[in-house]
Amino acid sequence: MSHLMNTYARLPVAFSHGDGSWVTDSEGKLYLDALSGIAVSTLGHNHPVLVAAIAAQAGRLLHTSNLYRMPQQEQLADKLAALSGMAEVFFCNSGCEANEAAIKLARFYGHRQGVDSPAIIVMEHAFHGRTMATLSATGNRKTQAGFEPLVSGFVRVPYNDLQAIRGVAEHNKNVVAVMLEIVQGEGGINIADVEYQRGLRQLCDEQGWLLICDEVQCGMGRTGTWFGFQHAGICPDVVTMAKGLGSGVPIGACITAGRAAGLFKPGNHGSTFGGNQLATTAALTTIEVIEKDRLMANAETVGRLIRDGLAQAFAGVRAIVDIRGQGLMIGIELDRPCGELVTRGLDAGLLINVTADNVVRLLPPLTFSVEEGGELVARLAALIRDFLAA
Repeated sequence: MSHLMNTYARLPVAFSHGDGSWVTDSEGKLYLDALSGIAVSTLGHNHPVLVAAIAAQAGRLLHTSNLYRMPQQEQLADKLAALSGMAEVFFCNSGCEANEAAIKLARFYGHRQGVDSPAIIVMEHAFHGRTMATLSATGNRKTQAGFEPLVSGFVRVPYNDLQAIRGVAEHNKNVVAVMLEIVQGEGGINIADVEYQRGLRQLCDEQGWLLICDEVQCGMGRTGTWFGFQHAGICPDVVTMAKGLGSGVPIGACITAGRAAGLFKPGNHGSTFGGNQLATTAALTTIEVIEKDRLMANAETVGRLIRDGLAQAFAGVRAIVDIRGQGLMIGIELDRPCGELVTRGLDAGLLINVTADNVVRLLPPLTFSVEEGGELVARLAALIRDFLAA
């Protein structure tokens, strides 16, 4: 009997080691990893440059806390500001912590604008985390059920619907921010239209609202640019990231610009572990490898190869509703629930995920090769065809 709290329906497999895009289980079976720890293992497994950097830093210092300066933290903040075109960075440990910081920042901003009960517009099918505030912002009743009363101050609208947000603006004078996933990961790989993003940026400027972009899953080069919002040529007031930032070492970031920059002062927010020496070293190294090995271009190339290959494999198959994505963030929507494909994938030596009940989610490492992309298409196409024929 395990003493682990029963919070996950864990699959019946344990992995002993990995190399690149491949992992080996405790029985010696090899698997192609098309999930990368849910968009976390940006550089794949056992990347020699990352391993060496982490080992060297562990031999010097792991942690001293934010009571003191940390050169690696300052370097990472400077780098993220340069890559995003933004101004300030707060470091934490996870995506939900980054989103909590963004929510607190929006409320703080609202109070400074004289709004007593600040409200944030959020989207249907969004996922922002499992803390009480981020759970309340999330647009999934199944994950919220049993945790009421939820945190108030959120107004929900359909995704990709600018007119719905304009309607809220006309009737709710407490709104201070809009919170948007550029690509909804848990929601089924739904992508915010470029014109929608641009219109939202304009509307937020007109209303004096903050535009918060949750890029916890889609940031860090996964869509072919450092940040998903860069496809639309906009700049948010707040952007959150985590998952792939440290290639497996926990770290999150809340980045600000414009009217959101300079709001927090000492005592307004904090984190004991946030941005410590080990985590920031991992993140700096991850960025260095992405730049040196041109992994964003690789994500775009291999992602397109996978999408095109799947489209060709399923041409004329009516059960396939849609194949969509950006870079190495890909969803295959079926016309029926398909959760059992995950365990079928294990049998076929393939690590995949199903989200929103009927969307196969692929999040391979950014190091995924063209050959591995072809192997993924071949294995997954066969897997789905067998499932549909059953």
